[in-house]
Amino acid sequence: MNRIGTSNDGDEIIQTIISLAHTLNMKVIAEGVETKKQLTVLQQNACYLIQGYYYSKPVNEDEFLKFLSRE
Repeated sequence: MNRIGTSNDGDEIIQTIISLAHTLNMKVIAEGVETKKQLTVLQQNACYLIQGYYYSKPVNEDEFLKFLSRE
């Protein structure tokens, strides 16, 4: 993930992987997303299942339940 949005080669690789997965009717989950730029590149390539520090650091059960109640 660290090369997304900072390297044309990295973006091309991500685009190709996502495209291949969609062609094979697979879901794509991006792990380790930390920046808005990474998120934008992934979304522009139709990757919408995303996790990482961009959204939240790992949390315990109580923190998770509080997070859910805010939604």
